[in-house]
Amino acid sequence: LVFFLMTGKDRIIFATKEDHDTPSSAELVADDPDDPYEEQGLILPNGDINWNCPCLGGMASGPCGEQFKSAFSCFHYSTEEIKGSDCVDQFRAMQECMQKYPDLYPQEDEEEEKEKSSKDLEANTMEASVAKEEKGSS
Repeated sequence: LVFFLMTGKDRIIFATKEDHDTPSSAELVADDPDDPYEEQGLILPNGDINWNCPCLGGMASGPCGEQFKSAFSCFHYSTEEIKGSDCVDQFRAMQECMQKYPDLYPQEDEEEEKEKSSKDLEANTMEASVAKEEKGSS
């Protein structure tokens, strides 16, 4: 028994053990260099943004996908002397949207960042101290 379930851009396939025991009949198809959705990088040959690029980490989809696309497009096409300086409103809207979904878009606040930095510094200091003692005892 195999059936497909489409959820947004994802496809979930359920298969039985027998399905896995049977050799695949899938045929490989050569990549189409003109397919704008192939992994051609962030910017397509025509200069457009490749929203399907894995480098975006899925940011173009999800609850804040439209805000991300708006902000990123604005920045990409910005002709201001300080690139993107005309996109403050779009980035603010994106950030406000992301703050509504902290589980999907985790953000470290300044206190967490400071604590992490001080713990990293302590760990590095301890490692250096131990290494120095080991070197001195040989």
